[in-house]
Amino acid sequence: MPPRRRPQFTQENIEQQLQQIHLLDPSSSSENLEQLGPIIKQIHTNRQQDAYLRTLQALIDAKDDEIEKICGDNYQDFISSVSTLFTVKSYTHNLRDKIGTLDSSVEQVGRGLADKKRAHLQSKKTAANLDEAIDNLQASLRVLDVVDRVGEMVKEGKYWSALRSLEDIQSMPPTSLSQTPLFQHLLSSLPSLRGQIKDAVTASTKQWLLEIRNLTGQVGRLALESMEYRTKRWRARREKDPMLRLSRVGSAVETVTYEKTEYDVFDNEAMKVDFKPLYQSIHIYTTLDSLDELRKSYQADRKAQSDLILPYPLQLNALVALSEEITGFFLIESHVLQTTGSFRSEREVEELWDALVERLTGAVEQALRNEIEPDSYLRVKEAMMAFILTLEAYSYSTQALHTLILRLFEKYATLLERQFSKRFKDIVLQDDYQPMHVEKAAEKDAVLRVVWIKRSEQEELTRLSAPLNFPWSQSFYLSCEDIRNFVQRFYQFIEGVSQHHRNVDELLSKSLDAILSNHVSESYGERLSKTSTLSQLAQMITNLEHFEVACAELERSLTSLRSTQRGGVIRLTAAGSFSKTLTRALERISMLITSKLDDFFELSEYDWTPKGREDAPSMYLYELVNWLTTVVDSLVIKEVYKDEAYRGAVAYIAQCLMDFLADRNIPTMNENAISNILVDIDFLEDQLKATGRSHLTSVFSEIRSTTSIVLQDNVADFLVPANRQTTYSSIKMKRLQALLEKLAKYGASCRDAPSRELGDKRRREADAVGRLFPGENR
Repeated sequence: MPPRRRPQFTQENIEQQLQQIHLLDPSSSSENLEQLGPIIKQIHTNRQQDAYLRTLQALIDAKDDEIEKICGDNYQDFISSVSTLFTVKSYTHNLRDKIGTLDSSVEQVGRGLADKKRAHLQSKKTAANLDEAIDNLQASLRVLDVVDRVGEMVKEGKYWSALRSLEDIQSMPPTSLSQTPLFQHLLSSLPSLRGQIKDAVTASTKQWLLEIRNLTGQVGRLALESMEYRTKRWRARREKDPMLRLSRVGSAVETVTYEKTEYDVFDNEAMKVDFKPLYQSIHIYTTLDSLDELRKSYQADRKAQSDLILPYPLQLNALVALSEEITGFFLIESHVLQTTGSFRSEREVEELWDALVERLTGAVEQALRNEIEPDSYLRVKEAMMAFILTLEAYSYSTQALHTLILRLFEKYATLLERQFSKRFKDIVLQDDYQPMHVEKAAEKDAVLRVVWIKRSEQEELTRLSAPLNFPWSQSFYLSCEDIRNFVQRFYQFIEGVSQHHRNVDELLSKSLDAILSNHVSESYGERLSKTSTLSQLAQMITNLEHFEVACAELERSLTSLRSTQRGGVIRLTAAGSFSKTLTRALERISMLITSKLDDFFELSEYDWTPKGREDAPSMYLYELVNWLTTVVDSLVIKEVYKDEAYRGAVAYIAQCLMDFLADRNIPTMNENAISNILVDIDFLEDQLKATGRSHLTSVFSEIRSTTSIVLQDNVADFLVPANRQTTYSSIKMKRLQALLEKLAKYGASCRDAPSRELGDKRRREADAVGRLFPGENR
């Protein structure tokens, strides 16, 4: 295959191509430098051709000789060829000149174009660098703007947006800006910016805690007012529906009812508590992986605030405001606990609660240490109960507070008892002990609603029309009224207290027994010991009888009341105290009667050695019996008590008569005096039988038995042990011996032999009786 021939370009071809080039196109804004490429390539090719021609010329010159030889051989052909060659040579020289000229021209044009191209490329590179620099600058400006806006967002409180902006900077995709020192500096400053956000959030939280502390009291006040309204509403509903009587505020039934109208203490017309700063802080700290730090800081701050709530020493007049502060504090804690997930733990809140309750109970007891007014304890209880009920509704443990209430209740009951004791003493001592009189039916009904009496007596008095006199005096009515007030105030303290009913009932029983026994019954005892008027003593006896009944009725009434409130049984033992005081009152009547009887016996003028026997009783006995029957029968007391008064009086008369016979103040006595004493006894027995009290004559059995031994001369029969135990069991040996000694002295003083012999006999009998029972009392 023959070698490929190079393309041949003539001068015409080159000039023609140069003429077709338009470096500057009027319709274009850029130069057409691209069109020079092919031409320059052609010129380069022509240059190669020129070199080729020169080489060829050298070869031609070298081969002239050979050519001449050949030409000689081929002259004609050679001439022709030489002619042709000269022609070619001529063209070649011309072409070479033109190529040289063109090469210089093209070289000059190409050099200018190359300079322009180089300048153009440099301009484009510069422009590209400028564009890149502008882009980087703009990106830097955007980043710097973000950083600047982070500071503004922090100032505006948009912490989360600021933090997100920093995250956006850090998570930017790699760009040329990423490698710049500025960007690296910004990245290195992000922790510091996060720290600024964290500090700002912390400051915001501290400010929020301060604002919350200022709002705590208002929150607590609204919660306590809501609980008070809730309590009143439930009390009204409970009074209308007996089935709800045993349900208290906070019970399941009441809670279901209340949930329908639950009151939000944090969002209402009066106020709105914004928890957003705390939630935002939790969110920011969680993002920064520092939630434990915030949790510890929050716990420390809240503990410090809880420590500042309780002043020392506590002033009782500040207890209501204090309860509002505590309530608001722990309602806020409860809300935070419920709405922040795991940020707050129940244990942390319980620690704050238990610590504050411990300090509160100690402060309250210290403040009440020297308090002697029961109302102060009641006010404390009322403030504490509203506080307890409110916190119970938010599931806080109130056992320690209930225990405190019961301790305060015991002291309250003691002070209440002490306060009422003085009132009862005044009532008893200031009473005139006359039957209580009422003029109007309304007054009668009011009295009957207060006193505790038997149902039968209540019905009987209800049927009677006013005006009338009640069986009791003013002191019984006032005592019943004060007991009702005492019970009301007693239960007023424990209203709303749902625990330890048995302790409360036992304490009430103890207090009522103390009041009734120590302050009512004993006050009656003091008063009757100073009373000498039998009618007043009789009225006291009637009052004491009614007090005995009132104890039983009060016990039954209180037990019924407590059973409707899930309480225990009330047991009162004060009735025994009134029974004893009643016995003392009867003894006091007997004592006054015997005192008066002593006056009659002082007027008696017995002749203990009369020469004969009397047929009529002593004159003083007429007055004695008349006085006794008049006084005792006029007493407004039960017949059994009148009978006791008669029994006591007759027994005293018998004792006095027996003392006449056995008393050593009367040294001598004869049988006629003994007979006269028996005449008086016969008179007294007749009077007793006439008044229907013949059963009281048995009190004279000892006198009759003792005197019968002497008058019937049965001393020898008495000395027989079997007879003493059967027939003469009521006789006291000393008294018989004393009577025989008196008779012996009388006989010894007589001058006639029979009397002296009889006296000597009585002496021997007295000695014989004395030897039987030397230790027997008279």
